[in-house]
Amino acid sequence: MAHDALIFDAIRTPRGRGKAGGSLYEVKPIDLLVNLMEAMKQRNELDTSRVEDLVIACGEPVGEQGQDIARTAVTYSSWGEATAGVQIHRFCAGGLDAVNMAAAKVAAGFEDLVAAGGVESMSRLGIGASGGAQGDPWVAMRTLFVSQGIGADLVATLNGFTREDVDRYALMSQQRAAAARAEGRFRSIVPVRDMNGVTILDHDEFIRPGTTLADLARLKPSFAQFGEWGQDELLKLRYPQLESVEHVHTPGNSSGIVDGAGLVLIGNERAGRELGLRPRARIVATALVGTEPTIMLEGPAPAARKALAKAGLRVEDIDLFELNEAFAAVVLRFQALMGVPDDRINVNGGAIAMGHPIGATGAMILGTLLDELERRNLRRGLCTLCAGGGIGIATIIERV
Repeated sequence: MAHDALIFDAIRTPRGRGKAGGSLYEVKPIDLLVNLMEAMKQRNELDTSRVEDLVIACGEPVGEQGQDIARTAVTYSSWGEATAGVQIHRFCAGGLDAVNMAAAKVAAGFEDLVAAGGVESMSRLGIGASGGAQGDPWVAMRTLFVSQGIGADLVATLNGFTREDVDRYALMSQQRAAAARAEGRFRSIVPVRDMNGVTILDHDEFIRPGTTLADLARLKPSFAQFGEWGQDELLKLRYPQLESVEHVHTPGNSSGIVDGAGLVLIGNERAGRELGLRPRARIVATALVGTEPTIMLEGPAPAARKALAKAGLRVEDIDLFELNEAFAAVVLRFQALMGVPDDRINVNGGAIAMGHPIGATGAMILGTLLDELERRNLRRGLCTLCAGGGIGIATIIERV
């Protein structure tokens, strides 16, 4: 018997700059996660012995984020030890995939209440800390593996997105995020505090409110050197029609490197009733797809289409979209393919302005989407991300 997978709460930390000078640099990943777990418990007067699993994604599961950080977090927190805990990895899609896995368990009737999300300390571990088979030259050649930034430049080149196009989108992201922060729209943020209760960070610190188009235009392309090292030539093996690659992505129109965590509480109606939890939304449909792995970043549109088909819905039935701004061209391509106008997508900015803590982002933007649906008194939203190796993921939620 199928059950509705209900969202009872969705919270996140602020995003801290992902470098040594960032506010969260001295905060261990497990403390970012436990900070949210304790907040989830307090906000909902939650009997944590009823939470059957904690599903946590991480983009670099090594060192402080290695082994099973989810189970360690359970035992390190004040939660009851009955919560199991599992760590997963699906590149940038991991945080949303954790939520979808939790929803699947609940919908199948296997579990009644599950917490899910992700954590990433990019300042402490850095991109690529866990290595991987793609680093092997033979594997990279056989798979025509390139960096994501080169893939983003390929998306722009094949679709005629100019440097001005991607910079203009980046400027809109900054302006929207700055306005949303100033107006207090990010209601799901839980401040990060130290062991004495002193606030370390209570706002997204990566946003640059004074950004101008001229500022963005002065930045140099980030991935041109990768192209010169041979990755542009690899692209031509997959796309022989290419004469050259336009390297248009810079630090200003690509997602920022930040630290953070997100957590979502999902359960069925019975668990909510017995624990006095008020459902905020239900998960209507989820989808995963694999796409061409060299261009890598075109998964959001097919994943969204798949989720819409499963739900029996059309693009017009979705009030708001949240698409992770891995790179500006990713969003422009999604809008072109799906026919989504500016006023229905990333209305409070995205990862270009606020940053992309790899394993946590999917759970974070799901909460952002839910907050905004409630603020505007709208019904449905769709959350989607691209991920390394050519993966797309999507989730449709509906307020209840």
